[in-house]
Amino acid sequence: MVESGASPLPPTPPAHSPLLRAEHFVWLTARVLEQRLFAHHFLHGAADPVETALDAYRNEDGGYGHALEPDLRGPVSQPLHTARALHVLDSLGRCGGQRVERVCRYLTSVSTADGALPAVHPSQRGYPAAPFIPIVDDPPSELLATGPVVGLLHRNEVWHAWLFRATDFCWQAVDALETSHPYEIQAAVAFLDSASDRPRAEAAADRLGRLVREQRLAVLDPDRRDAYPVAPGYAPGEHHFPYDYAKTPGSLARAWFTDSEMAGALDFLAAEQQQDGGWPIRWRRWAPGTELESRPAVTIEALSTLRSYGRVIG
Repeated sequence: MVESGASPLPPTPPAHSPLLRAEHFVWLTARVLEQRLFAHHFLHGAADPVETALDAYRNEDGGYGHALEPDLRGPVSQPLHTARALHVLDSLGRCGGQRVERVCRYLTSVSTADGALPAVHPSQRGYPAAPFIPIVDDPPSELLATGPVVGLLHRNEVWHAWLFRATDFCWQAVDALETSHPYEIQAAVAFLDSASDRPRAEAAADRLGRLVREQRLAVLDPDRRDAYPVAPGYAPGEHHFPYDYAKTPGSLARAWFTDSEMAGALDFLAAEQQQDGGWPIRWRRWAPGTELESRPAVTIEALSTLRSYGRVIG
């Protein structure tokens, strides 16, 4: 019973709906950050508690660490952790202000000679990291790390000196792609979806879409996954699907796939919800704790994707 003057409670999802099952999984297994994110995105929760939880991962240098991305352990700031933090802030509509100014100063401090980001800064050495993430003393610039960050900052109309050279790097890297792998293509799409030069972005996306289909980088028939190659270095079965590239219907990558291909992929995604209510990770499992920490974020992303395409989640 709601007392007079009290705010009404949000409607309860139908019993056994994907959302209700996922909610149980999140409360059972997730870190505070993912609990707060789930509540914000699906249960009308406020944004302030998400920011408070995210602050626990922020360092004095303006970057983020402390295993925000579970496959890199330890306290030190890393580009991949910081990209994840920007993604969270973007999802809240709070990717701006002095917080992001400090982030840009951190990005400047760890950039390579050409103004872009390495996937992993050598400060990670000495702390645990996934065996598939190389740590080298002089890491190269990576579209994988730079593209999503540049895309997020452009989408939020952030302007900082760091962005000029990093944007040039992304254009050059995208234009040079002739062979690639799914995570690099995803990073390219994250950049192109928010690039200011829309005609150039559309032309580049069209070319990448043909590359994805020619190199069979997306599973177009989920019932025949074994017919699609897995990229070198990926885990067995680490396939990617149309929704991994076109995370929303508004993405440039949506044009790469027919309605039937996208519908089949979304059916597959919906069916991937596990008995415990969460979605599985597809990359290599190297430590029990990292898989447990990763699955709530993957679950939130799966629900968000399904909802963005109009699927009923509860």
